[in-house]
Amino acid sequence: MRPLLLMPALVALFASAPAMAQFRSVEENAAILYDAPSRAATRVSVVSRHYPLEVITTLGAWIKVRDHTGALAWIETKSLGERHMVLATAAATEVRQRPDDAAPVAFIALQNVVLERIDGASGGWLRVRAADGAEGYVRASQVWGS
Repeated sequence: MRPLLLMPALVALFASAPAMAQFRSVEENAAILYDAPSRAATRVSVVSRHYPLEVITTLGAWIKVRDHTGALAWIETKSLGERHMVLATAAATEVRQRPDDAAPVAFIALQNVVLERIDGASGGWLRVRAADGAEGYVRASQVWGS
């Protein structure tokens, strides 16, 4: 009956584990980020369509988000869509034909190019699609927003 003694420890481990980050992307052509959840607040910056943002919390019609630099801001909920986009962080991110470092390069995404995350793959790879429809696999460590 020893395994039963481990159950409380396992429950405590999973209860204290951090939740998976939730990401959403800008749905409008451009959206304004504010320093507080109000249109009367100070405008911090403008982000373009498909830009990925990490959801921190929701307050009514507003969502507190974090961008790839770590900056926190507020955005109107209606400005965000459900598509999961990621941002290439390396100067030149090689997107492979298969989830394998030895696979041929499908295309190269330059720094700050946004790619649509199609799904995950084993071994820390993500399947992505470029704006022109090209698809491939990228290491999760080479993009932000996964």
